[in-house]
Amino acid sequence: MKPNTGALHKAYELAKESYAAWGIDTEAAMTALDALPISLHCWQGDDVAGFEAPDTVLSGGIMTTGAYPGKARNAEELRADLDKALSLIPGTHRLNLHAIYAETGGATVDRTELGPEHFTHWMQWAKEKNIGLDFNPTMFSHPKSADGFTLSHPDKSIREYWIAHCKACRRIGEAFGRELGTPCVTNIWVIDGFKDIPIDRMSPRQRLCDSLDAILEEPISSTYNLDAVESKLFGIGSEACVIGSHEFYMGYAATRKILLCLDAGHFHPTEVISNKISSCLLFLEGLLLHVSRPIRWDSDHVVILDDELRAIAQEIVRYNQSKRIHIGLDFFDASINRIAAWVIGTRNTQKALLLALLENTETLRQIEESFSFTDRLAYLEELKSMPFGAVWDYYCHSRGVPVGTAWFDAVKEYERTILAARG
Repeated sequence: MKPNTGALHKAYELAKESYAAWGIDTEAAMTALDALPISLHCWQGDDVAGFEAPDTVLSGGIMTTGAYPGKARNAEELRADLDKALSLIPGTHRLNLHAIYAETGGATVDRTELGPEHFTHWMQWAKEKNIGLDFNPTMFSHPKSADGFTLSHPDKSIREYWIAHCKACRRIGEAFGRELGTPCVTNIWVIDGFKDIPIDRMSPRQRLCDSLDAILEEPISSTYNLDAVESKLFGIGSEACVIGSHEFYMGYAATRKILLCLDAGHFHPTEVISNKISSCLLFLEGLLLHVSRPIRWDSDHVVILDDELRAIAQEIVRYNQSKRIHIGLDFFDASINRIAAWVIGTRNTQKALLLALLENTETLRQIEESFSFTDRLAYLEELKSMPFGAVWDYYCHSRGVPVGTAWFDAVKEYERTILAARG
Protein backbone atom coordinates (compact mmCIF):
# COMPACT_ATOMS: atom_id res chain seq x y z
CA MET A 1 0.00 0.00 0.00
CA LYS A 2 1.45 3.35 -1.07
CA PRO A 3 1.73 6.01 1.62
CA ASN A 4 -0.15 9.28 1.55
CA THR A 5 2.78 11.53 0.63
CA GLY A 6 1.11 14.70 1.87
CA ALA A 7 0.34 13.16 5.25
CA LEU A 8 3.87 11.71 5.44
CA HIS A 9 5.46 15.13 4.91
CA LYS A 10 3.09 16.79 7.37
CA ALA A 11 3.85 14.16 10.03
CA TYR A 12 7.57 14.62 9.46
CA GLU A 13 7.41 18.41 9.80
CA LEU A 14 5.58 18.04 13.11
CA ALA A 15 8.14 15.49 14.29
CA LYS A 16 10.98 17.74 13.17
CA GLU A 17 9.56 20.57 15.28
CA SER A 18 9.08 18.28 18.29
CA TYR A 19 12.69 17.10 18.17
CA ALA A 20 13.98 20.62 17.56
CA ALA A 21 12.35 21.69 20.85
CA TRP A 22 14.70 19.20 22.51
CA GLY A 23 17.70 20.52 20.58
CA ILE A 24 17.75 17.56 18.20
CA ASP A 25 18.29 18.05 14.45
CA THR A 26 16.40 15.35 12.52
CA GLU A 27 18.08 16.25 9.21
CA ALA A 28 21.53 15.83 10.77
CA ALA A 29 20.45 12.50 12.26
CA MET A 30 19.35 11.17 8.88
CA THR A 31 22.55 12.35 7.23
CA ALA A 32 24.56 10.62 9.95
CA LEU A 33 22.58 7.41 9.37
CA ASP A 34 23.54 7.53 5.69
CA ALA A 35 27.18 7.23 6.79
CA LEU A 36 26.60 4.00 8.77
CA PRO A 37 26.71 1.09 6.31
CA ILE A 38 25.59 -2.35 7.41
CA SER A 39 27.20 -5.48 5.97
CA LEU A 40 24.48 -7.91 4.90
CA HIS A 41 25.47 -11.57 5.18
CA CYS A 42 25.15 -13.59 1.99
CA TRP A 43 24.45 -16.84 3.84
CA GLN A 44 20.92 -15.82 4.85
CA GLY A 45 19.94 -16.27 1.20
CA ASP A 46 20.80 -19.94 0.85
CA ASP A 47 20.97 -21.36 4.40
CA VAL A 48 24.80 -21.32 4.51
CA ALA A 49 25.05 -23.85 1.68
CA GLY A 50 27.48 -22.01 -0.57
CA PHE A 51 28.54 -23.23 -4.00
CA GLU A 52 31.41 -25.55 -3.13
CA ALA A 53 29.12 -28.53 -2.53
CA PRO A 54 25.55 -27.26 -2.02
CA ASP A 55 24.24 -30.68 -0.96
CA THR A 56 26.80 -31.02 1.84
CA VAL A 57 25.28 -31.34 5.30
CA LEU A 58 26.38 -28.45 7.50
CA SER A 59 28.82 -29.34 10.25
CA GLY A 60 31.02 -27.63 12.81
CA GLY A 61 28.28 -26.18 14.97
CA ILE A 62 26.49 -24.59 12.00
CA MET A 63 22.79 -25.35 11.73
CA THR A 64 19.76 -23.89 10.00
CA THR A 65 16.17 -24.85 10.74
CA GLY A 66 13.18 -24.60 8.45
CA ALA A 67 12.51 -25.33 4.79
CA TYR A 68 10.84 -22.21 3.41
CA PRO A 69 10.67 -22.54 -0.39
CA GLY A 70 12.65 -20.45 -2.84
CA LYS A 71 16.20 -20.39 -1.47
CA ALA A 72 18.95 -19.29 -3.86
CA ARG A 73 20.56 -22.23 -5.67
CA ASN A 74 23.43 -20.45 -7.38
CA ALA A 75 25.28 -17.13 -7.42
CA GLU A 76 23.02 -15.53 -10.01
CA GLU A 77 19.92 -16.23 -7.93
CA LEU A 78 21.64 -15.10 -4.75
CA ARG A 79 22.69 -11.79 -6.31
CA ALA A 80 19.18 -11.28 -7.70
CA ASP A 81 17.74 -11.85 -4.22
CA LEU A 82 20.24 -9.42 -2.73
CA ASP A 83 19.33 -6.86 -5.38
CA LYS A 84 15.70 -7.12 -4.33
CA ALA A 85 16.55 -6.84 -0.62
CA LEU A 86 18.86 -3.85 -1.11
CA SER A 87 16.21 -2.06 -3.18
CA LEU A 88 13.96 -2.12 -0.10
CA ILE A 89 16.56 -0.90 2.41
CA PRO A 90 17.47 2.82 2.63
CA GLY A 91 21.10 3.82 2.27
CA THR A 92 24.21 2.24 0.74
CA HIS A 93 25.48 -0.88 2.45
CA ARG A 94 27.94 -3.76 2.12
CA LEU A 95 27.93 -7.52 1.54
CA ASN A 96 29.68 -10.11 3.68
CA LEU A 97 30.83 -13.23 1.78
CA HIS A 98 32.10 -16.62 2.94
CA ALA A 99 34.79 -18.48 1.01
CA ILE A 100 32.33 -21.22 -0.01
CA TYR A 101 30.54 -18.67 -2.20
CA ALA A 102 33.37 -18.76 -4.74
CA GLU A 103 32.42 -19.19 -8.39
CA THR A 104 34.79 -21.72 -9.95
CA GLY A 105 33.03 -22.36 -13.25
CA GLY A 106 32.26 -25.93 -12.30
CA ALA A 107 35.88 -26.79 -11.53
CA THR A 108 36.89 -28.30 -8.20
CA VAL A 109 39.09 -25.76 -6.41
CA ASP A 110 40.53 -26.56 -3.02
CA ARG A 111 39.92 -23.94 -0.32
CA THR A 112 43.67 -23.36 -0.07
CA GLU A 113 43.76 -22.49 -3.79
CA LEU A 114 40.98 -19.93 -3.83
CA GLY A 115 41.93 -16.55 -5.26
CA PRO A 116 40.36 -13.24 -6.25
CA GLU A 117 39.62 -14.67 -9.70
CA HIS A 118 36.98 -16.91 -8.12
CA PHE A 119 35.10 -13.84 -6.89
CA THR A 120 35.28 -11.74 -10.06
CA HIS A 121 31.51 -11.66 -10.54
CA TRP A 122 30.98 -10.64 -6.92
CA MET A 123 33.43 -7.76 -7.32
CA GLN A 124 31.80 -6.65 -10.57
CA TRP A 125 28.38 -6.75 -8.94
CA ALA A 126 29.58 -4.80 -5.90
CA LYS A 127 31.28 -2.20 -8.09
CA GLU A 128 28.10 -1.66 -10.09
CA LYS A 129 26.16 -1.15 -6.86
CA ASN A 130 28.91 1.00 -5.31
CA ILE A 131 29.09 -1.18 -2.21
CA GLY A 132 31.97 -2.76 -0.30
CA LEU A 133 32.63 -6.44 0.28
CA ASP A 134 33.68 -8.21 3.49
CA PHE A 135 34.98 -11.75 3.72
CA ASN A 136 35.34 -14.87 5.87
CA PRO A 137 37.39 -18.06 5.62
CA THR A 138 35.05 -21.06 5.75
CA MET A 139 36.37 -23.29 8.53
CA PHE A 140 33.44 -25.71 8.73
CA SER A 141 31.61 -28.34 6.64
CA HIS A 142 34.85 -29.88 5.40
CA PRO A 143 36.61 -33.27 5.85
CA LYS A 144 39.59 -31.53 7.48
CA SER A 145 37.36 -30.03 10.17
CA ALA A 146 35.49 -33.24 10.91
CA ASP A 147 37.31 -33.69 14.25
CA GLY A 148 35.98 -30.36 15.44
CA PHE A 149 39.41 -28.71 15.28
CA THR A 150 41.15 -26.61 12.63
CA LEU A 151 43.82 -24.04 13.55
CA SER A 152 44.32 -25.65 16.97
CA HIS A 153 44.36 -29.24 15.73
CA PRO A 154 47.16 -31.38 17.21
CA ASP A 155 47.98 -32.63 13.70
CA LYS A 156 50.37 -30.11 12.15
CA SER A 157 49.28 -30.96 8.59
CA ILE A 158 45.67 -30.10 9.45
CA ARG A 159 46.74 -26.80 10.98
CA GLU A 160 48.87 -25.98 7.94
CA TYR A 161 45.93 -26.66 5.64
CA TRP A 162 43.72 -24.16 7.44
CA ILE A 163 46.55 -21.64 7.76
CA ALA A 164 46.94 -21.79 3.97
CA HIS A 165 43.19 -21.29 3.53
CA CYS A 166 43.15 -18.23 5.80
CA LYS A 167 46.17 -16.74 4.03
CA ALA A 168 44.36 -17.15 0.71
CA CYS A 169 41.31 -15.43 2.18
CA ARG A 170 43.33 -12.44 3.37
CA ARG A 171 44.64 -12.00 -0.18
CA ILE A 172 41.09 -12.17 -1.50
CA GLY A 173 40.07 -9.52 1.04
CA GLU A 174 42.96 -7.35 -0.10
CA ALA A 175 41.78 -7.70 -3.71
CA PHE A 176 38.27 -6.65 -2.69
CA GLY A 177 39.65 -3.56 -0.99
CA ARG A 178 41.80 -2.59 -3.97
CA GLU A 179 39.05 -3.10 -6.51
CA LEU A 180 36.25 -1.41 -4.58
CA GLY A 181 38.14 1.39 -2.84
CA THR A 182 36.97 0.48 0.65
CA PRO A 183 38.77 -1.88 3.04
CA CYS A 184 37.45 -5.42 3.33
CA VAL A 185 36.98 -6.79 6.85
CA THR A 186 38.26 -10.39 6.76
CA ASN A 187 37.00 -12.19 9.84
CA ILE A 188 38.34 -15.50 11.18
CA TRP A 189 36.02 -17.73 13.19
CA VAL A 190 37.01 -21.33 13.93
CA ILE A 191 34.85 -24.17 15.20
CA ASP A 192 37.52 -25.59 17.52
CA GLY A 193 36.37 -26.90 20.90
CA PHE A 194 35.56 -29.82 23.16
CA LYS A 195 32.13 -31.32 23.70
CA ASP A 196 33.09 -32.46 27.20
CA ILE A 197 35.48 -31.16 29.87
CA PRO A 198 39.07 -31.18 28.56
CA ILE A 199 42.27 -32.02 30.42
CA ASP A 200 44.38 -29.46 28.57
CA ARG A 201 43.04 -26.09 27.45
CA MET A 202 46.44 -24.41 27.21
CA SER A 203 48.02 -26.47 24.42
CA PRO A 204 45.25 -26.01 21.84
CA ARG A 205 45.10 -22.31 22.64
CA GLN A 206 48.86 -22.05 22.13
CA ARG A 207 48.49 -23.82 18.77
CA LEU A 208 45.65 -21.46 17.80
CA CYS A 209 47.80 -18.47 18.72
CA ASP A 210 50.74 -19.76 16.68
CA SER A 211 48.49 -20.52 13.70
CA LEU A 212 46.98 -17.05 13.74
CA ASP A 213 50.46 -15.51 13.91
CA ALA A 214 51.43 -17.54 10.84
CA ILE A 215 48.32 -16.35 8.99
CA LEU A 216 49.10 -12.70 9.75
CA GLU A 217 52.77 -12.96 8.73
CA GLU A 218 52.11 -11.60 5.26
CA PRO A 219 51.88 -7.79 5.53
CA ILE A 220 48.70 -6.45 3.94
CA SER A 221 47.86 -2.77 4.13
CA SER A 222 44.86 -1.81 6.24
CA THR A 223 43.92 0.44 3.35
CA TYR A 224 42.66 -2.71 1.65
CA ASN A 225 42.09 -5.35 4.33
CA LEU A 226 41.23 -5.28 8.03
CA ASP A 227 41.77 -8.49 9.99
CA ALA A 228 39.28 -9.58 12.67
CA VAL A 229 38.95 -12.55 15.01
CA GLU A 230 35.68 -13.83 16.45
CA SER A 231 35.10 -15.51 19.80
CA LYS A 232 32.43 -17.89 21.02
CA LEU A 233 31.43 -19.18 24.44
CA PHE A 234 29.91 -22.49 23.37
CA GLY A 235 28.45 -24.19 20.34
CA ILE A 236 26.85 -27.40 19.13
CA GLY A 237 29.57 -29.98 19.74
CA SER A 238 31.76 -27.61 21.75
CA GLU A 239 29.60 -27.10 24.82
CA ALA A 240 32.40 -27.54 27.38
CA CYS A 241 35.25 -25.51 25.91
CA VAL A 242 35.71 -23.32 22.86
CA ILE A 243 39.40 -22.74 22.13
CA GLY A 244 38.81 -19.26 20.70
CA SER A 245 37.16 -17.80 23.78
CA HIS A 246 36.41 -14.14 24.39
CA GLU A 247 39.39 -13.79 26.72
CA PHE A 248 41.69 -15.43 24.19
CA TYR A 249 40.67 -13.19 21.32
CA MET A 250 40.46 -10.04 23.42
CA GLY A 251 44.11 -10.52 24.31
CA TYR A 252 45.05 -11.55 20.81
CA ALA A 253 43.34 -8.62 19.10
CA ALA A 254 44.84 -6.14 21.57
CA THR A 255 48.41 -7.41 21.18
CA ARG A 256 48.27 -7.92 17.40
CA LYS A 257 46.41 -4.66 16.77
CA ILE A 258 43.57 -6.15 14.78
CA LEU A 259 39.78 -6.01 15.10
CA LEU A 260 37.81 -8.04 17.62
CA CYS A 261 34.47 -9.41 16.48
CA LEU A 262 31.67 -9.41 19.05
CA ASP A 263 28.79 -11.64 17.96
CA ALA A 264 25.56 -11.06 19.90
CA GLY A 265 24.90 -14.80 20.02
CA HIS A 266 28.33 -15.97 21.14
CA PHE A 267 28.06 -15.31 24.86
CA HIS A 268 26.07 -16.57 27.83
CA PRO A 269 22.31 -16.23 27.17
CA THR A 270 22.07 -13.52 29.83
CA GLU A 271 25.21 -11.69 28.60
CA VAL A 272 25.02 -8.83 26.11
CA ILE A 273 27.62 -7.34 23.80
CA SER A 274 26.38 -3.76 24.22
CA ASN A 275 28.01 -3.66 27.65
CA LYS A 276 31.37 -4.74 26.19
CA ILE A 277 31.76 -2.15 23.43
CA SER A 278 33.02 0.76 25.54
CA SER A 279 35.62 -1.37 27.34
CA CYS A 280 36.86 -2.95 24.14
CA LEU A 281 37.25 0.41 22.40
CA LEU A 282 39.66 1.56 25.12
CA PHE A 283 42.17 -1.16 24.27
CA LEU A 284 41.56 -2.30 20.68
CA GLU A 285 42.11 -0.93 17.20
CA GLY A 286 38.42 -1.34 16.55
CA LEU A 287 35.47 -3.71 16.56
CA LEU A 288 33.46 -5.82 14.18
CA LEU A 289 29.92 -6.41 15.41
CA HIS A 290 27.86 -9.40 14.30
CA VAL A 291 24.34 -8.31 15.10
CA SER A 292 22.13 -11.31 15.74
CA ARG A 293 19.43 -12.43 18.19
CA PRO A 294 20.07 -15.57 20.23
CA ILE A 295 17.20 -17.46 21.82
CA ARG A 296 18.35 -20.12 24.30
CA TRP A 297 21.46 -20.82 22.22
CA ASP A 298 23.31 -19.21 19.34
CA SER A 299 20.21 -19.64 17.20
CA ASP A 300 20.77 -16.59 15.01
CA HIS A 301 17.21 -15.29 14.83
CA VAL A 302 16.41 -12.24 12.71
CA VAL A 303 17.02 -9.15 14.82
CA ILE A 304 13.99 -7.28 16.11
CA LEU A 305 13.85 -3.75 17.52
CA ASP A 306 14.38 -4.92 21.09
CA ASP A 307 16.23 -3.38 24.01
CA GLU A 308 19.57 -5.01 23.20
CA LEU A 309 19.55 -3.90 19.57
CA ARG A 310 18.80 -0.36 20.73
CA ALA A 311 21.57 -0.57 23.34
CA ILE A 312 24.09 -1.74 20.72
CA ALA A 313 23.12 1.18 18.49
CA GLN A 314 23.44 3.65 21.36
CA GLU A 315 26.95 2.38 22.11
CA ILE A 316 27.92 2.84 18.47
CA VAL A 317 26.53 6.38 18.27
CA ARG A 318 27.17 7.93 21.68
CA TYR A 319 30.97 7.70 21.63
CA ASN A 320 31.39 9.10 18.11
CA GLN A 321 33.52 6.08 17.30
CA SER A 322 31.62 4.79 14.27
CA LYS A 323 34.80 4.81 12.14
CA ARG A 324 36.24 2.15 14.46
CA ILE A 325 33.12 -0.01 14.52
CA HIS A 326 32.07 -2.17 11.59
CA ILE A 327 28.46 -3.35 11.66
CA GLY A 328 27.51 -6.71 10.15
CA LEU A 329 24.49 -8.97 10.43
CA ASP A 330 24.66 -12.68 11.22
CA PHE A 331 21.44 -14.67 11.27
CA PHE A 332 20.09 -17.43 9.07
CA ASP A 333 16.46 -18.34 9.38
CA ALA A 334 15.20 -20.89 6.88
CA SER A 335 11.68 -20.91 8.30
CA ILE A 336 10.66 -17.57 6.75
CA ASN A 337 11.08 -15.72 3.46
CA ARG A 338 14.84 -15.16 3.25
CA ILE A 339 14.62 -11.80 1.50
CA ALA A 340 12.18 -10.57 4.13
CA ALA A 341 14.67 -11.69 6.78
CA TRP A 342 17.38 -9.47 5.27
CA VAL A 343 15.03 -6.51 4.98
CA ILE A 344 13.55 -6.85 8.47
CA GLY A 345 16.94 -7.32 10.11
CA THR A 346 18.68 -4.49 8.28
CA ARG A 347 15.85 -1.99 8.60
CA ASN A 348 15.53 -2.78 12.30
CA THR A 349 19.24 -2.18 12.79
CA GLN A 350 18.88 1.13 10.98
CA LYS A 351 15.87 2.05 13.10
CA ALA A 352 17.92 1.40 16.24
CA LEU A 353 20.75 3.57 14.91
CA LEU A 354 18.34 6.38 13.99
CA LEU A 355 16.77 6.24 17.45
CA ALA A 356 20.25 6.59 18.94
CA LEU A 357 20.99 9.53 16.64
CA LEU A 358 17.74 11.21 17.70
CA GLU A 359 18.86 11.94 21.23
CA ASN A 360 20.78 14.90 22.55
CA THR A 361 23.75 12.93 23.78
CA GLU A 362 25.70 15.95 25.00
CA THR A 363 22.80 17.18 27.12
CA LEU A 364 22.36 13.71 28.59
CA ARG A 365 26.07 13.49 29.33
CA GLN A 366 26.03 16.83 31.16
CA ILE A 367 23.02 15.73 33.20
CA GLU A 368 24.80 12.52 34.14
CA GLU A 369 28.06 14.24 35.06
CA SER A 370 26.15 16.54 37.41
CA PHE A 371 24.74 13.43 39.14
CA SER A 372 21.19 14.50 38.22
CA PHE A 373 20.06 10.94 37.83
CA THR A 374 16.38 11.79 38.23
CA ASP A 375 16.64 14.17 35.29
CA ARG A 376 18.49 11.56 33.25
CA LEU A 377 15.79 8.96 33.82
CA ALA A 378 12.98 11.41 33.08
CA TYR A 379 14.68 12.63 29.90
CA LEU A 380 15.33 9.10 28.57
CA GLU A 381 11.80 7.95 29.27
CA GLU A 382 10.23 10.97 27.56
CA LEU A 383 12.40 10.36 24.49
CA LYS A 384 10.74 6.98 24.07
CA SER A 385 7.41 8.61 23.18
CA MET A 386 8.85 11.09 20.69
CA PRO A 387 7.49 10.77 17.09
CA PHE A 388 10.34 8.61 15.81
CA GLY A 389 8.13 6.72 13.37
CA ALA A 390 7.43 9.85 11.33
CA VAL A 391 11.17 10.51 10.96
CA TRP A 392 11.85 6.91 9.94
CA ASP A 393 9.05 6.96 7.34
CA TYR A 394 10.36 10.22 5.91
CA TYR A 395 13.89 8.82 5.84
CA CYS A 396 12.75 5.81 3.81
CA HIS A 397 10.65 7.98 1.48
CA SER A 398 13.42 10.52 0.93
CA ARG A 399 15.91 7.73 0.14
CA GLY A 400 13.59 6.19 -2.44
CA VAL A 401 12.55 2.96 -0.70
CA PRO A 402 9.10 1.73 0.34
CA VAL A 403 7.52 3.16 3.49
CA GLY A 404 5.83 1.06 6.14
CA THR A 405 4.62 -2.35 4.99
CA ALA A 406 4.89 -1.46 1.31
CA TRP A 407 8.27 -3.22 1.19
CA PHE A 408 6.54 -6.47 2.15
CA ASP A 409 4.18 -6.17 -0.80
CA ALA A 410 7.26 -6.07 -3.05
CA VAL A 411 8.72 -9.16 -1.38
CA LYS A 412 5.47 -11.10 -1.75
CA GLU A 413 5.31 -10.19 -5.43
CA TYR A 414 8.93 -11.33 -5.89
CA GLU A 415 8.08 -14.58 -4.12
CA ARG A 416 5.10 -15.15 -6.38
CA THR A 417 6.90 -14.38 -9.63
CA ILE A 418 10.51 -15.48 -8.95
CA LEU A 419 10.92 -17.64 -5.86
CA ALA A 420 7.94 -19.91 -6.54
CA ALA A 421 9.57 -21.12 -9.78
CA ARG A 422 12.55 -22.48 -7.80
CA GLY A 423 10.44 -25.14 -6.17
